[in-house]
Amino acid sequence: MTDSTTPRKRLLIRTWGCQMNVYDSARMADVLAPLGYAPTEVAEEADMVILNTCHIREKATEKVFSDLGRLRDAKQARGGDMVIAVAGCVAQAEGKEITTRAPWVDIVLGPQSYHRLPEMVARASRAAGAVIETEFPPEDKFDHLPETTAPQGATAFLTVQEGCDKFCSFCVVPYTRGSEYSRPAEAVIAEAKRLVSLGAREITLLGQNVNAWHGEGPDGRAWTLGRLLRALAGIEGLARLRYTTSHPRDMDDDLIAAHGDTPAIMPFLHLPVQSGSDRILKMMNRGHTADDYRRLVDRLRAARPDLALSTDIIAGHPGETDADHAATLALIRDTGFAQAFSFKYSARPGTPASTMAGQVAEDVKDARLAEIQALLRNQQAEFNRSRAGLLAEVLVTGPGRHPGQMAGRTPWLNPVHFDGPASLAGQVVPVRILAGHPNSLTGALPASHHAEPRERPAA
Repeated sequence: MTDSTTPRKRLLIRTWGCQMNVYDSARMADVLAPLGYAPTEVAEEADMVILNTCHIREKATEKVFSDLGRLRDAKQARGGDMVIAVAGCVAQAEGKEITTRAPWVDIVLGPQSYHRLPEMVARASRAAGAVIETEFPPEDKFDHLPETTAPQGATAFLTVQEGCDKFCSFCVVPYTRGSEYSRPAEAVIAEAKRLVSLGAREITLLGQNVNAWHGEGPDGRAWTLGRLLRALAGIEGLARLRYTTSHPRDMDDDLIAAHGDTPAIMPFLHLPVQSGSDRILKMMNRGHTADDYRRLVDRLRAARPDLALSTDIIAGHPGETDADHAATLALIRDTGFAQAFSFKYSARPGTPASTMAGQVAEDVKDARLAEIQALLRNQQAEFNRSRAGLLAEVLVTGPGRHPGQMAGRTPWLNPVHFDGPASLAGQVVPVRILAGHPNSLTGALPASHHAEPRERPAA
């Protein structure tokens, strides 16, 4: 006889895009757990499939529709007994177009509506057509999410801020995620404590524009992100803090100072610049110049000399010339990045850049992107090689690819592999870095840690 607590349904969530989508997917699973849904990785056995989507680039959108085509076949093989939902930014942007192109989709919901999923599932079971929820609801979804959270492991994501008021020319976020919203400090701290109680040793604060966070503090006044990070650093058992994604315009004095006075904040910062050309930065509506960015990097490195930086670069924004491209290469060389994400400009409907004059030819974008990526790959490889010989504090996240191997992350977010016992999972231990490779590091434990693993404070 099946126990009443045994999950009766299987849920598959596929996630594209940023870490905020990863967080949202985890919370959707939390919302659906009381309905009896347990996770599966096999579409054919799923009672419900959610595609949590990203609208940043055109190819990502088309991948969603390709996946929907495969899910149609899986749904038909189950006699139609499968709920298919499209969530996230593609859902917000495309809305009813999704059900026009894929009428077998049952639910379309934007990123601000997933707290209503149980109600939508019930409506979908009764409705003749799809349930579509892409309006920005009047209530705060965070107030309606369950306090219980599934364990995420040694590292966990925590959304503190959503939306953006910057309106960069190329970006759909203000249209799909709405205006900037900051969660109250007490709610963030309470969720962080729950994550730590479930085993998290490192928490990454998330936001479309995370350093614009200005949530209400317990005293009723707005806090800065620096103040929130210092408060979180006091949580017993929490060893490490990170935050992403930042905007250069919102790196205030207090946050820069926090990098120097709060050891729990890891010496790694994702700080998108997008272009090294002042002319293109102005067209992008970024609100800063290339030299503003250089000066900001100098201040951050003065506060935390071992700080490693990553960034975003767009090749071929409308109007970009060879001189603009050369300015971007110069900024990359001047700054030195440990990691980076670089892309060809992709027009997103409804954004200002999509209708700008001077659209750059695809072959020119390809050539510029190749040159940017070659430079960035060299910088990443050089940074990784520079770690060799260091005794780095590594958060062990789990087993590696090979028997007897463990994997973890350095303070600079490098993946590192080393031989060690499985009991190290979730611990912060010193690892001697033996070699740096293009995308990862190899290391070795000091002899004492093979026999007796022990926790170490964050670097």
